Amino acid sequence: MANPAAAISFSAMRPLHLLLIEADAERREAAAAALRSAGHVVLPVADAAVAADALRPDPGSAAAPFDAMLLDLSLPGLDLGALRAALRPAAPGPPDALEAVERRQIALTLAYTGGNRRDAARLLGVARSTLLNKIRRYDLG
Repeated sequence: MANPAAAISFSAMRPLHLLLIEADAERREAAAAALRSAGHVVLPVADAAVAADALRPDPGSAAAPFDAMLLDLSLPGLDLGALRAALRPAAPGPPDALEAVERRQIALTLAYTGGNRRDAARLLGVARSTLLNKIRRYDLG
C-alpha cells in the first residue's frame, strides 16, 4: 500500500510568495515552473546581488516580501554570513501593541478557517461570543 503521507495534496495550501535563487538557468526555470503549477508565486533569480535587492522590504512595509526562499548553496559569490545577517537583523524593531497583535491573529485565523467563526474561536481558545465581540471591536466583520 502507498505511503499515506505521500498522498497529501498541497493544492489546498494558500499560494506562497517564493524567492528562487539558482545559477543554472535550466534548473531555475524547471523549479519555477513546478512551483507555479502548484499555485505559488515565484521570483526566479540567478545571482545573490539580485536576490539581496529582492529581499529588501518595500519602504514603510513591515512585512517580508517573501514567505520562503529556495537557495542553491553552491551559488558563486554567496556570502552565507551576510545572508544570515540580512535574514536576521541584529536589532529587532519595537514590539507591536497587544491590540495590534490580537487583531492580526484573529484576522489570520479567520482567513485560515475561511471565515468560519466557530472554528476560529476553537483554534484561538476563546468562546464564540468573545470572538464575535472582538471581530466587532476590530472591525473584522
